[in-house]
Amino acid sequence: MDLVHALLRKGVLRQDDLPALAEARKNAPMRPVHELVVERGLAKEEDVLPVLAEEFGMEVVDLTNAKVEPDVLKIMPSKLVHRRSLMPLRRENGALIVATGDPLDVYSLDELSTLTGLHVIPVLASSKEIARLIKTHFGVGGETVTALVAERADVEVLQEMEDDDSELARMAQEASVVKLVNEILIEAINERASDVHIEPQEHELRIRYRIDGLLQTQKLPPEIHRFQAAIISRLKIMARLNIAEKRLPQDGRIKMRVQNREVDVRVSIIPMTHGEGVVLRLLDKGRMVFNLANLGMMEDTYNLFRKMIDQPHGIILVTGPTGSGKSTTLYSALNEIKDETLKIITIEDPVEYHMEGISQIQVHPKIGLTFAAGLRAILRHDPDVVLIGEIRDLETAENAIQASLTGHLVFSTLHTNDAPSSFTRLIDMGVEPFLVGSTIEGVMAQRLVRAICPECKVEYEPDYDALPTDFPRPPGRFKLHKGLGCRACRQTGYRGRFGIFELMKTGDTIRELCVQRVNANVIRQQALKEGMITLRQDGWRKVLKGMTTIEEVARNTQGDIC
Repeated sequence: MDLVHALLRKGVLRQDDLPALAEARKNAPMRPVHELVVERGLAKEEDVLPVLAEEFGMEVVDLTNAKVEPDVLKIMPSKLVHRRSLMPLRRENGALIVATGDPLDVYSLDELSTLTGLHVIPVLASSKEIARLIKTHFGVGGETVTALVAERADVEVLQEMEDDDSELARMAQEASVVKLVNEILIEAINERASDVHIEPQEHELRIRYRIDGLLQTQKLPPEIHRFQAAIISRLKIMARLNIAEKRLPQDGRIKMRVQNREVDVRVSIIPMTHGEGVVLRLLDKGRMVFNLANLGMMEDTYNLFRKMIDQPHGIILVTGPTGSGKSTTLYSALNEIKDETLKIITIEDPVEYHMEGISQIQVHPKIGLTFAAGLRAILRHDPDVVLIGEIRDLETAENAIQASLTGHLVFSTLHTNDAPSSFTRLIDMGVEPFLVGSTIEGVMAQRLVRAICPECKVEYEPDYDALPTDFPRPPGRFKLHKGLGCRACRQTGYRGRFGIFELMKTGDTIRELCVQRVNANVIRQQALKEGMITLRQDGWRKVLKGMTTIEEVARNTQGDIC
């Protein structure tokens, strides 16, 4: 109650908050008051910690950029690190400085002092920051790995002991490995990772998360290498794959629910030199919102694209490399035009997201259901709008063109570097140039760039001499923005991604050039004359608006040669 009075006195809590706090304490009488206050959203942790520190006569430390001495990590008992959330920081005059989020947990501090033989001085820190440091220095799933190492030897090597069929042994192994795999997946989802790479090395197991388009290696306990086979077998079970097959590539899918959110996981397993490599593509349905206005398009690009997708027939292509957000743009476009009066059918490989009000087909090449075959069948279902996941061959391209000529609006994707190259790509496939020119209404090329973290965003004046020469500069001196790095963005300065776009509308001159089989550069020059904004230019516009950085645009686009 003293803490509650102190929080009221400091203005951190209000009298109106007391009934909610009383209810929380009634439901969880053993939980510390300060945890309940933060958990119920009655106050922020950064406001509660100074009051808590004052009450207990402790120092508050910011662990955002904390450097931990390697020696103290070696002497720290792992069970206290994981179970009691105690993070050792340094040794000072023979004492061990330890960060804790709960000053009331005196028993754990005494136990630590007994086990290390050192005088322990606790300092107060954010529980979230302590958890982050523990994962950084002791690894994801560290507590589970510690428990696995402590188990009996027959459980540890069970995956290779095919003759050991005891029910007890199977259950003991499964419970621990299930927990470890779940921790890896939950950590990836919480960090907003799009992919998880599990890569066996000669003497270790490496796990990397792709966050905002870049791979980041995760700190892991060294002992996790011993459970490599068990982890991969568990993933195979979850994806309904053949556990015994270790020589051939396998693909599968996992459906799971994490923190009340549905997550689809696409699993790809390929045999490597030191074991099977696994890549998990995470599709977090709870975080996906298919809204065309939120993709990062500037107003002029959005208005032109919106007019294109309202046309009654023709082909609209979205191009770019794998992972550039093409599917998201197409889904958002369909969501924008979706209506009770329209019949929309898609054929995809795979169907990544299920959308209400739209009929979706999954291709199955092994039984003959290819893009081309599926498209022929779709046209007998009286659609108004058709989405083809990708135009990969001449047959699919010809069927798409035939669909557009018979009064359908067709959306699809191509793998080209820019918008003008789409015409030459289709012609190279074998499509007649006059058909390409007459059916394609527009092409959108896109890339994803990282957004500056809003929490640590600052202004700065650029080095004008170092700016890329193809970036048109505004008159006079100007300011740009960058992220300094903070806990919210994992010290990267970036958080989240959005698109940069190159939208080309097919005019009469471009149609004539296409019939003449000119190269992509000639079409590009004509498109620029007609007002097309390149990927590079669109990126630079967003740099000037403070949305991203020069480095991001330069990393994702080629220089414009005009």
